[in-house]
Amino acid sequence: MAITSMVFVQLGLAVAVGLIDRIGAEGAAWLRLFWAGVLLAVIVRPRPSRVSRKGLLAACALGVVIAAVTLLFMQAVARIPLGTASALEFLGPLGVALVTARGALRLWALAAGVGVLLLTEPWTGTTDPIGVACALAAAACWGAYILLSRRVGDEISGVTGLGIALPVAGLVTTVVVGPGTVLDTLTVLSPLEVVAVGAGLALLLPIIPFILELQALRRLTTAAFGTLMSLEPAIALLVGLVFLHQVPGPGQVVGIALVVAAGISAARGGSRPPQPKAVADAERSGSHEESQRPAPQR
Repeated sequence: MAITSMVFVQLGLAVAVGLIDRIGAEGAAWLRLFWAGVLLAVIVRPRPSRVSRKGLLAACALGVVIAAVTLLFMQAVARIPLGTASALEFLGPLGVALVTARGALRLWALAAGVGVLLLTEPWTGTTDPIGVACALAAAACWGAYILLSRRVGDEISGVTGLGIALPVAGLVTTVVVGPGTVLDTLTVLSPLEVVAVGAGLALLLPIIPFILELQALRRLTTAAFGTLMSLEPAIALLVGLVFLHQVPGPGQVVGIALVVAAGISAARGGSRPPQPKAVADAERSGSHEESQRPAPQR
């Protein structure tokens, strides 16, 4: 699930990069999250009143983090290659893996870090510093996203947590980019493009990837998930090569090998016992669930 999520993420980003020239990084970020919030609100129809206070706060915090990582990363890919931006952003999951990992998995996380350096090649001095700064800020937000996603998955059954988080993310993004960006986007794109492109982008990223990641985090430790995300820079390089014609160098190829090896190790050694209370409650009968804790509507 995590690997499938990464493929959808990078395909969605490749499409979004093509839109940046037309509506800007902020416009592309707003279009994705606005439609993601609308679609999840309509499909899931979450009832916040039936979610525990702890779960509701975690879902709202997750929405703020999703808005931040999306806006920052779109600014990054507008300035630096997709593979480089994804490699830098991976430092967030890598940090989570290093903090929470034990034994051999921590060594694989360090190996993945070396791979990220080879992918980024900071010693060349040719990378846009603003793009790097945005990618690093997105990395910090992504680390917070992993921790909050696991908390939301533990507290709220099904996809109700995302049904709350993504509308919050869409609202926060709309406020941050301001009415000027929104109006410019609606002016540049035709009404059909606003609906078709916006909804398509929302499905590619974030709806499908976030649902898959939420389910993956219910089955993997945060250390394993963080290290497994090391595959994303490699996937980003391949997507950038095929769709954006961004050709990697020899050092980046070695970096791909290191992060793939670390990702495989994480996938084989990071299973998590299925014990969150919200998930266990969801598997019981509806009446029993009502008596034990507030049960969100699917």
